[in-house]
Amino acid sequence: MHDYKVFWTNHGTRADVPPANTILTLGRELLASTESWKKGKTFANGKVLTLQRPAAGTGDEAPWHCRVSQHHKEDATFDELWNKIGVNKAENEKQFISAIKEVVEVKRISATQSIWTLYYTYPPPVSPRVFTVLQTTYLDNTSPRNGMIVSIPIDLSGDEELAKLERKGTRGRYVAAERLLELDGDKVEWRMATSATPGGMIPSFVAESSMPGQIASDVSHFLKWFHTVRDGGVANT
Repeated sequence: MHDYKVFWTNHGTRADVPPANTILTLGRELLASTESWKKGKTFANGKVLTLQRPAAGTGDEAPWHCRVSQHHKEDATFDELWNKIGVNKAENEKQFISAIKEVVEVKRISATQSIWTLYYTYPPPVSPRVFTVLQTTYLDNTSPRNGMIVSIPIDLSGDEELAKLERKGTRGRYVAAERLLELDGDKVEWRMATSATPGGMIPSFVAESSMPGQIASDVSHFLKWFHTVRDGGVANT
């Protein structure tokens, strides 16, 4: 059983942020472990499989959820998926996840690491949520090509100037690791594992029960949006 408390530690924006290699290694280990997680519901006519793992007392703050889908080139090629998921991820998510109302790149640390803050709104009585994360990306162009994006929560309260860029709202926290992997037959596997604490007064059982459907619907929403911009439409790249 791996210890993922590095993901959940209340990182600031300075020396306590773990190295990119540490984040990516833990992301790989997390995604590999999903192969043995308990299978859950399938969505999108069986095209999106969900899996679950309970919080294990090894640094976890909440249970883990995973979704897995495979895509033919008619859906999107590896390059097309990476250009929308691995590049400007938050800005592109705002285009197809209706709850995201605002995203701001708070700080670009390097070509593969940036801090983003995302502002979500929900129907009443749920108040707006603010999620601020450090995103680390990695692209391996050797065969089979694969790309990974790991997002971990980060605390801006120690930097007054950066903190000003966050919207006001209930602070939530999430961890997510995503991988695109080329498969035989011009197919691509899109695998994502996540764990989240929404903050505020939302009962955990309510948040957890809705997670499989929410993360599965992101695939359908992405593909619907992507096909509107694939051939010359406007999109962030």
